[in-house]
Amino acid sequence: MKIARVFPRRTKATPVDDLAFIGSPDLFSGNLEIDKIHISVAFTWDIPEAEQLYKEWSQIAPTEIGGVAMGTRGGDFVPGMYLKKGYVITSRGCRNRCWFCSVWKREGDIRELPITEGFNVLDDNLLSCSDEHIKNVFAMLAGQKRKRQRIEFTGGLEAAILKQWHVEELNKLKPSQIFFAYDTPTDKEPLFEAGKMLIDAGFSLKSHVLRAYVLIGYPGDTFEKAEERLVNCMKAGFMPMAMLYRDEIGVRDSSWVSFAWPWIRPAAMYKKYKSIRLAG
Repeated sequence: MKIARVFPRRTKATPVDDLAFIGSPDLFSGNLEIDKIHISVAFTWDIPEAEQLYKEWSQIAPTEIGGVAMGTRGGDFVPGMYLKKGYVITSRGCRNRCWFCSVWKREGDIRELPITEGFNVLDDNLLSCSDEHIKNVFAMLAGQKRKRQRIEFTGGLEAAILKQWHVEELNKLKPSQIFFAYDTPTDKEPLFEAGKMLIDAGFSLKSHVLRAYVLIGYPGDTFEKAEERLVNCMKAGFMPMAMLYRDEIGVRDSSWVSFAWPWIRPAAMYKKYKSIRLAG
């Protein structure tokens, strides 16, 4: 069965094959030989656009709307289907119940999937999986035949459950990026401990390999509190990536947008806060 996938917007992870489309159908779409159309929605603020796309694409073939923004529970991961080839998901769900996260509401507790090949791991919480599964994921990554692509963990690893053997295996893989998270004050101590483990294992502060998502701008947050978390992130050895909170319809406070901008550019942060990084 030939399934076309339609996306409201393009991101780095959007597939680029001949059956992946962005936005409305064009003059040639009516000539497509396809059996079904899936509209994939990653962000809740794109739902109105997806509903309009449904009306347009359903004139061409039977059409469905799904994706994480629609609360669709994920099944086994199919490489290249809804994410560009190279991106891989080996587990879904999370044991944590973070108030700002929809993963546990949509996917439930952690569940392991069949491991497929890729170099950029997007699991919700890989380190919550069994040791056997994690070792098999690391083995898959070690076996990748890459030319210009390096291994990345952009889904995010949980600092509080990082173990020494995880660190040793990560070091062997020589990844280009490993993301952790510093969203609430309770994340501070585990992040500092994880940073110490990783740096002691040989990860360089200057390489920008160690990264951390930092949620900012949520209800009750202030510029002062957010900057403290971002600076602490650097002191712990991680280059922060500010993640600006949006409400359910995607609205962001314009003042927070201005605040966040300098905290999403690693080069600028390193130059401005070099002394903090070296001290960390």
